[in-house]
Amino acid sequence: MLALAALVAAPGQEITRTPSGTPALPPLQRLANEAQQALFSAADRATGPKTSVAPNGGQVTTTARKATFSAPKLEDPSAWKKDSHHKLAIMTVSFGGNVEEVMFELYSQDAPMTVSNFLDNVETGAYNGLAFHRAIQGFIVQTGDPLTADEASRERWGTGGEGKSVPAEIKRQHRKGAVAMGRKSDKTNPDKKSNGYQFYFSLGNHTSLDSNYTVFGQVVSGIEVLERISKMPVDSNDCPIARIDVKSIKMNDHKGPLFVSTQNDGDSPKYSKPSSARGPFGRFLNSVW
Repeated sequence: MLALAALVAAPGQEITRTPSGTPALPPLQRLANEAQQALFSAADRATGPKTSVAPNGGQVTTTARKATFSAPKLEDPSAWKKDSHHKLAIMTVSFGGNVEEVMFELYSQDAPMTVSNFLDNVETGAYNGLAFHRAIQGFIVQTGDPLTADEASRERWGTGGEGKSVPAEIKRQHRKGAVAMGRKSDKTNPDKKSNGYQFYFSLGNHTSLDSNYTVFGQVVSGIEVLERISKMPVDSNDCPIARIDVKSIKMNDHKGPLFVSTQNDGDSPKYSKPSSARGPFGRFLNSVW
């Protein structure tokens, strides 16, 4: 399995999308979907670390994933300069009977080839309808494997996307909310090239991942959605039992600051949708996202 993403599939594996049409859910999947709704709120209260295989090709086991350093304070999107330009990805996710959104900024200057590849995937709709195939509480959640379009291929989830790779662009740290590309292990991938599709979100400040994976973005809104996903029941491969879908990813070129729309005590701030992502009426009213 691509553990952040260490491929074990044969070299040169061709990846093809599954024809349209979703088979009927087996009983276990139906029960998991029903249970997911009930767990949606309860998961926020879940505590305790989770032990799993670390992301270096399944070769290293980590039992503690707490931050080992104090990361620099993240830039506040509401303080972005008026003349600044930011490339934002808006990802819509469906799980637990809810539709949620996560917004993250792309680092075009630090990882230009990686961002260009990601944008190509978004433009072709490669991520639409895929599933989150890895979720480890307090560590990462991962998606982007083309094989997850096919529920019948669940046993192979995490091994897809080998058809293309991207040269390593390792500059940024794994701070909470970092967005990075998965890859094969050092044994078969000494140059640390990224998988062409799979990407993950870091749910903490993890020095063990620095200098090993290409970070190409940072979550600016919706980190709590990713944390809820990480708390969902998983199988022995850390794959969520109930399907968690990426409905779509859309891009927006945004200028200036993002404005806080809502923020409850103890919650992360919610930012208004970029102006370019609103319709004419929404732009006129400056409606809350």
